[in-house]
Amino acid sequence: MDSVHIHVTTVNINRYDGSVPAPTKPYHHGNLRAALVDAGAELARASGPDGVVLREVARRTGVSHNAAYRHFADRDELLAEIASLASAQLEQAMQRRLDGVRETEPAQRARARLRETGRAYVEFALSEPGLFTVAFCPIETDDPSSMSDAGPYRLLGQVLDELVAAGAVSPAGREGADVACWAAVHGLSVLLLDGPLRGLPPPDREAVLEKLLVTVERGLTGSMG
Repeated sequence: MDSVHIHVTTVNINRYDGSVPAPTKPYHHGNLRAALVDAGAELARASGPDGVVLREVARRTGVSHNAAYRHFADRDELLAEIASLASAQLEQAMQRRLDGVRETEPAQRARARLRETGRAYVEFALSEPGLFTVAFCPIETDDPSSMSDAGPYRLLGQVLDELVAAGAVSPAGREGADVACWAAVHGLSVLLLDGPLRGLPPPDREAVLEKLLVTVERGLTGSMG
């Protein structure tokens, strides 16, 4: 196949600076459960899952910790809600990238959308490391949710289905591609956040990300360009 030339707008993917957010506005009326989740999400943004403490969430919301416990049985239940919020924000970031693809030829459009899906994933991880970590931390709940059932994973599946429909990927090649693509971008995200690639300057991070996206696309479609 001919190589695919896709213009990708460079986005600053610097890491979040880890500064502690200002206290959440005290709760006055309305949906207390949602207010508690919002306060917990701000703590998660600053410090990841370890920063989410139910008593502190209640304090920031302006209610007693007993009031918080009426909505969440324990910290893990609150973390599960924050993880759902993070997943929804990741899905929105991916959708914005997908909506920006202007290519109309079906096969090239599907390839471009695959690349933008992966780019959005890594960008979200680097811009929201606390929420990203919460989204994938082990959480003990009575009703555990699976990331494979979440919006980001479904979006990835839709893009892979588009590649099959456009004839760029065979049905056999589609099998297991969801996990392979997910593992690639998630692994790079972790390496850039907390691994040996965390010190890379922004231009080098962009180059590594672009190389990964090209490699994944070519591996799926068989393009040798």
